[in-house]
Order: sequence, then structure tokens, then C-alpha cells
Amino acid sequence: MPQASSIQELAWLGELRQNGGPRYLQIADSIERALSDGHLQPGDRLPPQRSLAARLGVDLTTVTRAYDEAKRRQLVQGKGAAGTYAAAPKVELAPMLDLGMNIPPPPAGADFDDMLKRGLNQVLMRTDSDLLMSYQLGGGSQADRAAGAMWLAPMFGKLDEDHIVACPGAQCALAALILALSKPGDVILAEPAIYPGLRSAAAQLGRRVAAVEVDQHGMRPEALEQACRKHSKPHRACLVYLNPTLQNPTAHTMPAQRRREIVLAAARCGAAIIEDDPYWLLADGGEAAPPPPLAQLAPRRVHYIATLSKCLAPGLRTAFVLLPDAQVRERFLQALRALVLMPSPLAGALVTQWIHDGTAQRLLAGVREEAQARRQLAAQILAGLQFAPGGIHIWLALPDYWSPEQLARAAHAEGLAVTPSGAFDGSASPPNAIRISLGSIRERARLAGALRKLSQLLGRKPPARRAAVV
Repeated sequence: MPQASSIQELAWLGELRQNGGPRYLQIADSIERALSDGHLQPGDRLPPQRSLAARLGVDLTTVTRAYDEAKRRQLVQGKGAAGTYAAAPKVELAPMLDLGMNIPPPPAGADFDDMLKRGLNQVLMRTDSDLLMSYQLGGGSQADRAAGAMWLAPMFGKLDEDHIVACPGAQCALAALILALSKPGDVILAEPAIYPGLRSAAAQLGRRVAAVEVDQHGMRPEALEQACRKHSKPHRACLVYLNPTLQNPTAHTMPAQRRREIVLAAARCGAAIIEDDPYWLLADGGEAAPPPPLAQLAPRRVHYIATLSKCLAPGLRTAFVLLPDAQVRERFLQALRALVLMPSPLAGALVTQWIHDGTAQRLLAGVREEAQARRQLAAQILAGLQFAPGGIHIWLALPDYWSPEQLARAAHAEGLAVTPSGAFDGSASPPNAIRISLGSIRERARLAGALRKLSQLLGRKPPARRAAVV
């Protein structure tokens, strides 16, 4: 049986980093990376725990915890006195390999379970449990708004806490803004490929979404003005929706000059802007920081939403909305209360605690690191294919012989879930592309397997349909 215990064969392990998070997680992450890139093969024997502890200069408990974590992830299996071995990939009999749900990956170098337990303990120690189980006013407490100001500081610098509203997620914030800033029948202008939740909210609230032409820099300002003039009677185009940083689904980031031009065009039209910006903090990491938000350029015209669902975890159900105008803020709060009376006090308290004590920032750093590793993995496996990388998703152009819906069906038959462009583009001819989400498969090794399967599928032409003969 292959052995992987010699010093030469431990190259996959690498060195432990001083600021790389708990050491046992760094070791478990190294095992997962080695399996995903092929440096460890199923059946390879891992070093004995004492040998590895001596090799790394850590105590035996650290290595024991690392191997236990690797077993929990189903990366290795123990065989008693025979040692610990790299496990064969787990065969999933029912669940799909999900490349469709756009959620952040598990943070690298962070023990999320431990952080969650510690955070909830801190909340329960500092907060009256009766208060956590009672009705509270929407919009957040002073501590919640202060946390929001801290969270938005990388984008805006110092903010007035009174201008911030804490909401239970971006979707209800988006719906409340539509209610506060428009009337039934009004038109919302947006780029052709957009977040599907906007179309859903607009339809339910009796508004229409109209597409504005784009170029390589995003929405064209002259096309925006033309659309405003076109949709002036009987119902006006009073709202513009933009997702300008790592746009969902195209992963495109609007450059600074185009942002200025769009703000000026909207001002000439008398239109307000909803800036949905869930990915800005994911872009502000090891890569170049994105341009400042549009809300920096026109604070009274641009209404800014930043959710934690795409950069930390969807279950936190928290978004911060920046609304400097007092009248707009009051209309927004009234609309928000009509949709959802209040956010969950427990989830809100946890988010506030984490932001104030720095846990949220550490989690964000771990998500950034893992997302970058996954983008690099996708670039290796999908080499030769044309795609735009985003924070936690990529927009993949398909070969001419595949259509998005056809590819999605074929992928489903192979046990893969991907999202075709028609889910984002309401036109009759959506782009010939799919969105691939990199965060929803927890284990990086399984993500690598899913991407390889997709690459193989893309490399062959779709089969001709034939009628079944029985």
C-alpha cells in the first residue's frame, strides 16, 4: 500500500502560518487541499500523529484534533494500529453536487462551530434572555446601528449611525425600498442580467423591470437616459437597480468613471438608485480593492444595501441599509414593518456581538481566503474556457454547441446543479452562459470533483435526442 510518511512525501503539508488561524485547522485544510489537487491519493497513509507533531513542532493534541477534524470532513479514515489513511471520495446517492446556490464557502482557518458557541455564550451573558424573546422595534438598536457603521466603514469611512437601518436580510430591504421609493405600475430600470430576487419583488409589488443596454463597463449612461424618457408615461421610471461590484451573475465590476456617469445620468432623469452591494467586502482582500460605492458619490440619491449573507453566512439574516435622508428613512421603516415586523433579536444580537468583538472580521478574512483558493482551483480545472471570476461565483461562457438550458439539464443528469443564464435574464435570448457558484459545496475536494465533471461535460457535444424504443 502507498506510504506518505517520509519527509520528502510531506511536501503537500506546507508550513504552518503564524496568523493562519488554529493550527489543527491548518493541518486539516492541508489534507483537504492535498486530496483536491491530487498530492494525496485515496489509500495513502498519513504520518503517525507523534511523527507529524515532531515534524511540525506542535504538541500531539494539535495533530489529534487535526485528524479528528479531517475524519469529520470524511477526508481520512482511521484503521486502529494500522494508522490513518486518506479516504476514498464519499459516494452521494441522493444529493446533487450543488454549483447553483450562491453562498459563501466555509472560512479558511476558522472553527465556525466554536465561534458560534462562543458568540452565543457572549450574547446570553450580556443580554437579558427575555429581551431576546420579545418584540423589538424594527431598524435595529443603537448597538446594532453602531455595528452597521463599523461593517460599512471599509466602503464609506466614518458614518452617522442614525443613517443606518438593520434589516433581516437584503430581500426584504429591497422590497421595502421599492415600496418606499415608487408607486404601483412604476418601472425599475436594471441591467439585462440581474439578481432574480429583484424581478420577484417587483412583480409581487406591482412594478415592472425594464432592461437597459450595457457595454463592457456595465450599464450605459446614455441608454439609461433614453430608458427614462421612454418610460415616462403613464408610469415613470423612477428607480434604477444596480449591483455594481462582482455583479450577480456576470461577476463584472463597474469601473469608477462609469459609476460617476451613471449617478449623473440618474440625477438628470430624477431617478433614485438602489445599490445592492453584497460582494464589495469579498473583493477588498488580496486583490485590488473595488471602486467606491455609488452611494459615496450621491448619498441622497443612492440607497445602499449590504448583506452579510454573501460574505459571512445566510443564516445570520442581517443586512445594513444606508439612508441619510430622514424622510426616505421613515418611509422605508414603515414599509419594512409592513413586510416583517422585526428581525430575529437573537440573530441580530449575535451579528452585533461578532462585529464589535472582531469575530465577523476574522470570519470575513477566512471566507476571502477560501474563496480565492476556490477561484484558483476553478481556473486550473476549467483552463481554456472563457469565464469571469467573482468573489464566490464565476460566469462561464458556453461553447456554441451547448445552450444554457441544455447544459443545465445535462449537468443535472450527471448529478450537478448549475444555473443557466435564463434565470437572470428575462429576454428572449439570454447570454450563452451559466453561473457556477463556488461556495455551496463545503469540501474543496468535492468541489474539485464537481468542476472536473463539469469540464468533461463541456468538452463533449450534447447527445442527439432519440425517441425511446421499448
